[in-house]
Amino acid sequence: MFPSGDQRRGVRCGPYAPCSMRARMHVDIAPPRLHLRMVAARTGRAAGRRHGSGGRTPNLGFRDPETTGDFLMKIPPRFPEFKTIETEDRPWIQEVLDAYRPETSEWTFTNLFIWRSHYNFRWSWMENLLVVVGDSDEGGRFALQPMGPGRRGDATGEILDWMAREWGVSDPRIQRADRRLADELEGDGRFIVEPTREHFDYVYRTRDLVELAGRKYHGKRNHVNRFRSTYRFEYAPLGEVHRRACLELADSWCRWRRCEEDLNLLGELEAIREVLTHLDRLPVEGGVILVDGMVEAFALGELLNEETVVVHVEKGNPELPGIYAVINQQFCEHRWSGVPWVNREQDLGEPGLRKAKLSYHPDHLVEKYQIRRAD
Repeated sequence: MFPSGDQRRGVRCGPYAPCSMRARMHVDIAPPRLHLRMVAARTGRAAGRRHGSGGRTPNLGFRDPETTGDFLMKIPPRFPEFKTIETEDRPWIQEVLDAYRPETSEWTFTNLFIWRSHYNFRWSWMENLLVVVGDSDEGGRFALQPMGPGRRGDATGEILDWMAREWGVSDPRIQRADRRLADELEGDGRFIVEPTREHFDYVYRTRDLVELAGRKYHGKRNHVNRFRSTYRFEYAPLGEVHRRACLELADSWCRWRRCEEDLNLLGELEAIREVLTHLDRLPVEGGVILVDGMVEAFALGELLNEETVVVHVEKGNPELPGIYAVINQQFCEHRWSGVPWVNREQDLGEPGLRKAKLSYHPDHLVEKYQIRRAD
């Protein structure tokens, strides 16, 4: 959602349940009912239970990989009750996102999880919809769009009314809503829907970022070639052996950038620590640039949908000119060359970030909207 990387400032796969687990969870979401099925490979028997969308919260058992193996009952909160986002919540949230196939960068479990402290993200289950609320840097409260199947106008209105009634928010808002929800609400007199340019995501052709071909990429290509001629470097997938060095690089970058003077940068550092600390429990993949065997840059990303990767984190040693151009090109070439699009998130209205993102010539921008009550 959230600050992402380019030269001015850094930005920010496998399933949660390992294959060896004896149970896996399936959440099939289709209006008007929530259908849950757990397949237990240990016994070879499948059991299912249907629940009406207006009924009680379904109980679901799945194995926590950090336990000795007993099934734990994980019960999602029902609106208006909320809970903070933890790694154990991923099976619920991920199934909604997989079915929705989001295009905006906010909607990966990783993004919600690593920014949960900075934005105080909490989640809940409203009928068959995922609801996430949070607090802004300025102290205001907001909601993200309800996620799930079917028409969401009534749910949007209910969330806004609840924020006004329970939180006392005079002008409640849903932030960073996607075009799909904006289209659903078109002509609905209950809402004011406004584009928010500072949150539009920049999306690039992966091939462009790998090849850097043509006159428009002449400068970027020169940065990469100059780096190649100056330093002996190699690219490697980010693994456990690199984790400590990446944390140290992020801390060093933050000291250089005086993060203590900027709440957004402090939040970004916290998010980077979260993703590196929980690498084994989040569906992210990374790459590092090694110069003389030392980690001098790293990047982390994941699939946003089957055709788009979103880059969450990109950090480099500011004392090595061209390092950001190199990690960008190498990460896309070595890990994501088979995916058509790269989402490099938004510029947050910051001129330096906007200039840097535009310098890579995005193919298109993904629009986002703010939704308010019309009354």
